[in-house]
Amino acid sequence: MGGSSTQSKKQVWMDKIRQDAALEQARALIEKVNDNCFDKCVPKPGKELSKGETTCINLCMEKYMSAWNVVSRKYIERIQSRDAI
Repeated sequence: MGGSSTQSKKQVWMDKIRQDAALEQARALIEKVNDNCFDKCVPKPGKELSKGETTCINLCMEKYMSAWNVVSRKYIERIQSRDAI
């Protein structure tokens, strides 16, 4: 029974590490999107965003997140295929 308890604790820690890594990746994605899209779409910041700036930021974010998803899926596929060997 001791081994099962140890295995359970190990699984809990591994799950926590995965969650922390996913949270850090999400934070990094948001930071990159903010930096890249804001710099591209708002050349002269003011009190409010114009309609064009808002549209630009939204489109930029959609493209950036779409690309991020494609890369993430391919990365996961590669890891899974490597683990299957």
